[in-house]
Amino acid sequence: MAVRLPRPHRFDLSVALGGLLGGLLLWGLGLATRPHTEVYVLLPGRWPVLLPLLVMSGCELLRRTAPRAALLTGTAAIVLDVVTQGNLVTVLMYTDLMYAAVLYGPPASAHRIPRITGLLSVAGTVVPFALWREPEALLIGVVTGVVAFAPAATGLIVRNHRDAAEAARLRAEQTALLAEMDRTQAVTAERARMARELHDMVANHLSAIAIHSTAALSLDDPKTSQEALVVIRENSVAGLSEMRRLIGILRDSSGDVEPAAAPTLDSLGSLVEGARTNGLDVTLDVAHGTVPAPFELAAYRIVQESLTNALKHAGPGPVAVSLAQRDGLLTVTVTSPYGDRDGPSAPGSGAGLVGMRERAALLDGTFEAGPEDSPAGKIWAVRATLPVHDTVEGDTA
Repeated sequence: MAVRLPRPHRFDLSVALGGLLGGLLLWGLGLATRPHTEVYVLLPGRWPVLLPLLVMSGCELLRRTAPRAALLTGTAAIVLDVVTQGNLVTVLMYTDLMYAAVLYGPPASAHRIPRITGLLSVAGTVVPFALWREPEALLIGVVTGVVAFAPAATGLIVRNHRDAAEAARLRAEQTALLAEMDRTQAVTAERARMARELHDMVANHLSAIAIHSTAALSLDDPKTSQEALVVIRENSVAGLSEMRRLIGILRDSSGDVEPAAAPTLDSLGSLVEGARTNGLDVTLDVAHGTVPAPFELAAYRIVQESLTNALKHAGPGPVAVSLAQRDGLLTVTVTSPYGDRDGPSAPGSGAGLVGMRERAALLDGTFEAGPEDSPAGKIWAVRATLPVHDTVEGDTA
């Protein structure tokens, strides 16, 4: 099977062609680096110079695709060039191969080649001078350093800068990705917050409006219709007020604090009175101390949504609302009759249960909702436990 050579880069092809033409120009002009009378010129004459030049030009084609193979072959060619009268372009192309081997080669070679060429430069300086005791012998180390160590060290410096730039680019991409993920999470969290607020604020009033309007349409009784219209008007006004508060939340530039008009646990009495006006038989039992604002809002919304669900789905019977704070835990319990209701009902999507569960989870609390058996019969129970103790300590500290 034939071995396919890697396709050279366009720039490498230009370097190889330019080096070959430059070397041929010097060869045609008869410009050599050494006279034929030098002792180590074993192949005098013009023609032996061409072989190292051609080999070095071919190695330039592989300077990027196969840098180590190109350097090894080029080293053999430069040794051959030393025993001829030499060509300056051949030496220059070898320095480029040394530079490319460090810049484009494997990381191990990139760090090994400068050390090897540095040792060769030192050895080429010390050993000949120690043997011959002639100042001219120092030129061997100088030439070795210029031809081998200098381009290798330059390639290592450029490679380190290139690697640092690539690492910085990757860090910038990771930072941008993390920022985009944070932005997406923030938008998702804000949308979920807006959805909970919109549902909790408006669903209660719209459910009451739907139920009472259905009753007014189904009963041909002027007194019942008049009472239903009064309830519808009250819930419409209250719903508009809640919508205005929601608009205030959306216009809040910080987005992390509730407006001053946010409902508190002291407003549960008004909430229960509104539920009674809508037709529920509600009892309220509240026993709590100082509760931080986020927990007050969460507890209020859980009670509000539970009463809304009772208004839409509960059967006839009493609805009990209980809040108790013990051992740093605020427990919210709402129970209502579980069964078919006699009057009209409003449709539900289950978003209320999801919102209550999310509110409890955001405060590291627990939430449970479902049917239970009791001495009075089957009931629907909603229970939420919010750990306010740790938060109060943290705020105090």
